[in-house]
Amino acid sequence: MNPLLLVATPIGNRQDLSERARTAFAEADVVYAEDTRHSGRLLQHLGLRVELRSCHDHNERQRAQEIVEQLEAGRRVVLISDAGTPGIADPGHRVVRSVLDAGLSVSMVPGASAPIMAVVLSGFATDRFVFDGWLPRRSGQLRTRIESYGDEERTVVVLESNHRLLKSLPIFAECMPARRLAVCRELTKMHEELRRGTPAELLEHYGARAVKGEIVIVIEGAEK
Repeated sequence: MNPLLLVATPIGNRQDLSERARTAFAEADVVYAEDTRHSGRLLQHLGLRVELRSCHDHNERQRAQEIVEQLEAGRRVVLISDAGTPGIADPGHRVVRSVLDAGLSVSMVPGASAPIMAVVLSGFATDRFVFDGWLPRRSGQLRTRIESYGDEERTVVVLESNHRLLKSLPIFAECMPARRLAVCRELTKMHEELRRGTPAELLEHYGARAVKGEIVIVIEGAEK
């Protein structure tokens, strides 16, 4: 019986798609994607016509059972997210758990991952780091989360919206004014940018300009 195949897709530059990923798409009976319109353009770029079905935050539980049934019927099923590695701050983990709970197998075609790329580019310690997902939207929860990083000795990697960056940087400046951050923006794309500095320095840089693109923030670990 075929395993569920998770395939990492480019986070910006389509040339990062591996030959193994191309083969996986070409051989798939059905591809479950976070956004079928976005993924449809990727498959069109590859010259492939594959059945596409949605699998996103709002229907993942239902799709998980459907995917189990597809696999049990002997179909070759691929799961992808809009960009990067499925299941990492994107839909996927519920599907993987359901497939494994059903006694079926899961495999993966590895590839791009924005958090991993950002922590390496930051220049901060990579021997011990933690990925803490998306920063909360609400002010109180955001402050509580940022305060929790105060004594964290490991490097911390988080995701932030470009629209909320100027909301979170002032809180970083209050809670950890001397700690260095790295703001990684538009990774692998034409306007890729990495800015390092204290929260105040970054706020001075970004406060006077419109911030665009996907953003990963890397927080240097606290000194022992």
